[in-house]
Amino acid sequence: MPHTPGWPASPSVGPIVLRPPRLRDGRAWSELRLRNERWLAPWEPSSPHGWSERNSLTSWPPLNSALRSNARRGAMLPFMICYGGRLVGQMNVSNVVHGALRSCTVGYWVDGAMAGRGIAPAALALVIDHCFGAVGLHRVEVDIRPENTQSLRVVEKLGLRREGFYERFLDIDGAWRDHVAFAITVEELSGRSIVSRLASLPPDPQWRTRR
Repeated sequence: MPHTPGWPASPSVGPIVLRPPRLRDGRAWSELRLRNERWLAPWEPSSPHGWSERNSLTSWPPLNSALRSNARRGAMLPFMICYGGRLVGQMNVSNVVHGALRSCTVGYWVDGAMAGRGIAPAALALVIDHCFGAVGLHRVEVDIRPENTQSLRVVEKLGLRREGFYERFLDIDGAWRDHVAFAITVEELSGRSIVSRLASLPPDPQWRTRR
């Protein structure tokens, strides 16, 4: 298999660990997804299949295989988000491009029952540092629906710049939805990790995120 810079890897901070997906994650992943339908469905890509079908235990093996195959090809870096050893979400680094661009797009979701603990901001900070370090990228982008005020707060707290507005950008929850583009480049950190930037901020009780 071709070498993929920065993957597999398991960056961590405190009780939060990002690690590659495993086949044995299926049961925990399916339980989380099924239980979080109301929390996650409004922000998920449209599908002809029902929520129960596409998040069933049997749907995990082919998804896991596809994630790992794309990672081996260097097209993405898939991570499971764990908190205290427990699976609580996913974070995918997609559209990975090296060469002159050296950029990627990040998407994620977190268990609604674990909201308010700063998990998603810390996980996003971890993955940005990892992309700028081990992966060797120059730019990270996060695209968020303008209605998703909680995720908007996360990227603003981490210091990502608003770069643009994409009209009817993605087919989400049954319609073409606008998205706001946020990004950060390695120069903006001036050699400092974004995890350390996050650690310097005061606690924020409004950090309840979904995407």
